[in-house]
Amino acid sequence: MRRLSVSLALAGTFAAASAGAQGTPAAPPPAGVVASSMATEVVRIMSRYLEGRWIPQAAGLAGPSRISISYGQPHARGRTIVGSVVPYDSVWRIGANEATELTTDLDITVGGAHIPHGAYTLFALPTKNGWQLIVSKETRQWGTDYNPAMDLVRIPLRARTLTEPLESLSIYLVPTLDAKGAAPTMPHGTLKIVWDRTELSTDWSVDAK
Repeated sequence: MRRLSVSLALAGTFAAASAGAQGTPAAPPPAGVVASSMATEVVRIMSRYLEGRWIPQAAGLAGPSRISISYGQPHARGRTIVGSVVPYDSVWRIGANEATELTTDLDITVGGAHIPHGAYTLFALPTKNGWQLIVSKETRQWGTDYNPAMDLVRIPLRARTLTEPLESLSIYLVPTLDAKGAAPTMPHGTLKIVWDRTELSTDWSVDAK
């Protein structure tokens, strides 16, 4: 399992560890080797927002707060991804196997859309005119089980083409730091979804309340 964790301490401490796969397309896996793996992206915020201000975990209160995305991580293996493995005009699970799940202990804003704390499923809708991130209120379903009636919000995504392909689908919650490398007063950053030569992104932030 690939796991990436980022901790934000509002006093200024920041630590990150990451792992991913990038390189030339791989040959099909031999018998007995799965064609996808599991991955989790986690942001830990070492404080709680109480009584109108952030209180560090060191104060003895419950913490840390977490924002996480768990997903099946497919690999390109020489295939054409966008327009083939991920067809246009069809809802995609943003991964493989089980549905991709967003879990947040805090109210957050993603791409200008308010998302209350809780658990959600993430999908994407690719078209030749642009991409949308779909946040669904339905959870724990199989990745291809999509019910549009359960949409919480649809969020436009920025898209760009990379010069170098990324072999394995990877999702990142990249925090924005100040000039000294410390976390800002209100944690925020960029959500990125990257596979092959396509990078999708939008902004995320923790709500004050």
